[in-house]
Amino acid sequence: MNYRRMQYCARCTYPFVTVNLAIDDEGVCASCRTAEEFDKLTPEFWAHRRAVFEKNVEAMRKDRRSDYDCIIPVSGGKDSYFQTHIMVKEYGLKPLLVTYHGNNYLPEGNYNRDRMREVFDCDHLVMGPSVEVLKKLNRLCFRKMGDMNWHAHCGIFTFPIQMAVKFDINLMVWGEIAWDISGMYEPDDFVEFSARVRHEHGLRGFEWYDMLNDPQEPLKENDLLWAKYPSDDQILKTGVRGLYIGNFFKWDPYKHTQLMKDLYGWKESERPFDRTYRRASNLDDRYENGIHDLLKFVKFGYGRGSDHSSKDVRTGYMTREEAIEMVRKYDHVVSDDLYYWLDYVNMTEEEFWRTADRFRDPRVWWIENGKWYKDNIWGDSSAYGEVHLSLEEQKRYQRG
Repeated sequence: MNYRRMQYCARCTYPFVTVNLAIDDEGVCASCRTAEEFDKLTPEFWAHRRAVFEKNVEAMRKDRRSDYDCIIPVSGGKDSYFQTHIMVKEYGLKPLLVTYHGNNYLPEGNYNRDRMREVFDCDHLVMGPSVEVLKKLNRLCFRKMGDMNWHAHCGIFTFPIQMAVKFDINLMVWGEIAWDISGMYEPDDFVEFSARVRHEHGLRGFEWYDMLNDPQEPLKENDLLWAKYPSDDQILKTGVRGLYIGNFFKWDPYKHTQLMKDLYGWKESERPFDRTYRRASNLDDRYENGIHDLLKFVKFGYGRGSDHSSKDVRTGYMTREEAIEMVRKYDHVVSDDLYYWLDYVNMTEEEFWRTADRFRDPRVWWIENGKWYKDNIWGDSSAYGEVHLSLEEQKRYQRG
């Protein structure tokens, strides 16, 4: 197999192996190019976008059959607060807040989530699957796709639309545009939530029925009722649409976070994360900034340090040189939540690494003297951990 050195964006810190990310002839990634286009947008543009949003919302309110004006899928995070603030405080709507609870919350996440119905005077539905089912799904999906958090992606993108159908609510309000990392869409593309987005982007192409009939982790259909997407007929009858307010309001997570702290006492993590410098992201899931993200590094050679610093470069909060130091400091770290998770699902560390190694991308990783190597953005190659594959499995990682 022929190996090439990893190519990184000349402006941020993303490598070319990032999902759906293209790098142009000048060495700049599609995400940075899209950010350039957004930087050119004027206040008049965003005023027009807000008017488009208001027109959409008003039309859907006239057609609604429910006592609720909309559903807002919330985790209790900073974006959830901002979404709800816009709909309740700025537009005076009556939303139903809906939360999928995957049993991974940090203490500050629990506090923020439970406080929402108080500070926004909203009804709030929280649904959590059986803990035993969740443990089975953690192990099964880790072995199947290298992602113990598949259940969380599935629940977040399924339970809210189930409730929209159940309560006959025709509007779901999501937050940040989900595809800004890839540069897949232009500012004029009013992308909405869809079954395809859920299946391909959120669920990795797997569905609830793919989790049945596993001999190690036996699950029944009625264990996964929360994971079943409504039928086309049900969705068409309800007329539900999922709008992203990131299409209509200028998105700045730092400003939004500070605003939510000032207005509602929203709390970030008191403890620093092992794998990123930010403390305000993913408090609903202790693994997102931890071993879930560690597995992205294992697969593709980059992690939260790259994600967060690249966004901060594009928004002007950080230079590329500062961002590279964040990558150097955080991307490779084995976070201590690994041991929390191993105890939670009753798995050995040796089995974890033996399984994780099978998902490494050979465009990124190679083996030398029993260690994993990859090229770094700062110009050299480094070893990152021991190899746990059999000799037969190691063949695809031999250079030459």
